[in-house]
Amino acid sequence: MQALWMVLSAFLFSAMGVCVKFASAWFTSAELLFWRGVIGIVFVGALARRQGVSLATRYPGMHLWRSVIGTFSLGAWFYAIAHIPLATAVTLNYMSSIWIATFLVGGALLAWVPLPGRDGRVPLPPLQLALAATVLAGFAGVLLILKPDVHPDQGFASVVGLISGLTAAFAYLQVIALSRIGEPETRTVFYFAVGAAVMGGLWMLLTGTSPWNGWHALWLPPIGILAALGQLTMTRAYARARTQAGTLVVANLQYSGIVFASVFGVLLFGDVIDAASWTGMAMIIASGVCATVLRQRAVPRAPAEEH
Repeated sequence: MQALWMVLSAFLFSAMGVCVKFASAWFTSAELLFWRGVIGIVFVGALARRQGVSLATRYPGMHLWRSVIGTFSLGAWFYAIAHIPLATAVTLNYMSSIWIATFLVGGALLAWVPLPGRDGRVPLPPLQLALAATVLAGFAGVLLILKPDVHPDQGFASVVGLISGLTAAFAYLQVIALSRIGEPETRTVFYFAVGAAVMGGLWMLLTGTSPWNGWHALWLPPIGILAALGQLTMTRAYARARTQAGTLVVANLQYSGIVFASVFGVLLFGDVIDAASWTGMAMIIASGVCATVLRQRAVPRAPAEEH
């Protein structure tokens, strides 16, 4: 049952991406970020009250950093969705697990001191081959998807999409830290929504607001509602997974969102996905699955990711 909850969560997040892409024709990324936050505040605030979870926290600084970096990631993702194919934007955002593996590989290299041993030989850096292979395969998949020489007009938006995945990794590390000190996930998600509303509002001061002169404003509420429902179903999926094997299955099924986004992109937006892009997405999914398995070994009861 927990697997079905995660597949439903992936579908809801992909559907949110569809709404973002449609709404981007009339609204800026700043406005989408703002309304995503406002609706999230209402939805998650009501959920916290129903669950009896207090929204007061003793760690405002940690929530502030998580909200700032997470909101930056979300805004970058919305911008990427607006300017590149939906499946590509979703795939790049789902690379957070691969970025975390990259941090681990980079940390091992930085900590390596190339001093000769007793036998006079300099030892190799303590890299885990599985981690290194995961990182290389993931970025090879990125090159296959983006094909910078074929789509130079999408270069900037593609880089923004990569940054969304990178900053999502930083945000997730902070979510893990908050989980370890006992902060309820509902409280963490609430402050993330507050951060999205505040930063989206500040961004709107620079970009201005778009006119509300038609039915297209109806795309705004589903963005926040689908995101909140996606988070709730993801949380329920993790809660129902009571073994490490079940948690791994749930964590890896989030990548079904890439499949849903691909189908939506082809059917609704006429996106053309060639063989190289399909191969790249498959490589990133496989790398993400491997990175998630390795991450779960290091953090067995890691909290749910957010999108």
